[in-house]
Amino acid sequence: MNKELKRVSIAVLLMFIALFTSTTVIAVFQVDSLNGDSRNVRTLYDGYSAERGPILVDGQAVAESKPSTDQYKFQRVYSNSQLYSAATGYFTLNQGNTGVEGSLNNYLSGNANSQFFDKINSIITGQPPKGAAVTLTLNPKVQQAAWDALGGNAGAVVAINPKTGAILAMVSKPAFDPNVLASHDTKSVIAAYQQLIADPKHPLFNRTIAGDLYHPGSVFKLVVASAALDSGKFTPDSEFPNPPTLPLPGSSTSINNAEGGSCGGTPTVSIATALRLSCNIPFAQLGAALGSSEISRYAKAYGFGQPLKVPMSVTPSFYPQNTDQAKLMLSSFGQDEDRVTPLQVAMVSSAIANGGNLMQPTLIDHIAAPDLSVIQPFQQKVLSQPISAQTSATLTQLMVSNVSSGAANNARINGVDVAGKTGTAQNGEGRPYTLWFTGFAPANDPQVAVAVVVENGTSFGNAVAAPIAKKVIEAVLSK
Repeated sequence: MNKELKRVSIAVLLMFIALFTSTTVIAVFQVDSLNGDSRNVRTLYDGYSAERGPILVDGQAVAESKPSTDQYKFQRVYSNSQLYSAATGYFTLNQGNTGVEGSLNNYLSGNANSQFFDKINSIITGQPPKGAAVTLTLNPKVQQAAWDALGGNAGAVVAINPKTGAILAMVSKPAFDPNVLASHDTKSVIAAYQQLIADPKHPLFNRTIAGDLYHPGSVFKLVVASAALDSGKFTPDSEFPNPPTLPLPGSSTSINNAEGGSCGGTPTVSIATALRLSCNIPFAQLGAALGSSEISRYAKAYGFGQPLKVPMSVTPSFYPQNTDQAKLMLSSFGQDEDRVTPLQVAMVSSAIANGGNLMQPTLIDHIAAPDLSVIQPFQQKVLSQPISAQTSATLTQLMVSNVSSGAANNARINGVDVAGKTGTAQNGEGRPYTLWFTGFAPANDPQVAVAVVVENGTSFGNAVAAPIAKKVIEAVLSK
């Protein structure tokens, strides 16, 4: 009898341990992921009944919860809604959450693990529960300058402090008004959401970090030049043939330079001159000399193909592993299957600006509890070191020449050395171009690295994207 009781007791004990372990895992270790699950309707309603924390820019709320007269108690309200929509995203009833609203939902709703004792305290004291406040790194002056400069163009602007990784501006156009999705009227929210989804201009795409990725065009030459110079196999003075057209090996296709002739008019051209004048044919030959694996190694070090959160998940940019020589040559000046986000392009310039060190980009300055204590401070982190300090210095000088006397001269600012590179990416026969500028300033003490992309272009990156970047840089430098 004692033996049977012992077996039953052991079985009961094991079941108790299993139950205790599973509930502990759920209650402690999985709480953030469960709370963040869009299928968790209970959490959604709890999030509305509590005062959701604000999203702040320079101390001013760009998203906040205000008392409402319905069962949800609080209404989410967005100020300067379209201006900040790429960063804030939206918070809705049963239609999902995006942007910072979605990626930091646990903190904003007060359900993060680190806020456990705050919740206990609110229960004990009878105080209404509140979420944490999230302060963004965005600079309102720079954000407004980027928005205004992009104007009616479809495209995006990203500006980063290259020394810290702080994102100073994140603008995506066309934008949307998150207020129409924050309504407590489910029918109107669904109708507004369906209308936005059906819009052929895709206003819900955050073009800075996701959406349909872009051909980088000639801004990708910075990656190829990085690989060439950092490998030690080439110098800025290394020469390549400079014909007006070049048949691609094993193909009936020929490539030419942007202006249709020999770039600079000389039979050969150096890497420095090819970058300054944005010559396609010399870079196609340079890419063939380097090889796909070497270019891919440097692209990966810059962040291509790597997972990244800012805190929203960023769609990885793509550089193909080319075994086909013709495709390799096309991809070496940003065509073929190359695809990028503007953030990735800004990261390339940021690493060059910062002595070869790529800082992890982030939108989050800090997260603070309702009592103003900091839950999560600004987190500065080196993501990688794609190039050496020496290569960084060399590329900086080459990029300064691009702006001072080259194909990026519309980014010039009086009294400031601006380092930059333009791009005009082709999207197929008869289709409009994708126009680019990326760079940083001041070259000797960089305060900002920027990437600008404009869709549906009929001109060149220098004519359209470079002046936009100039205004953003001027806003940072208060010029």
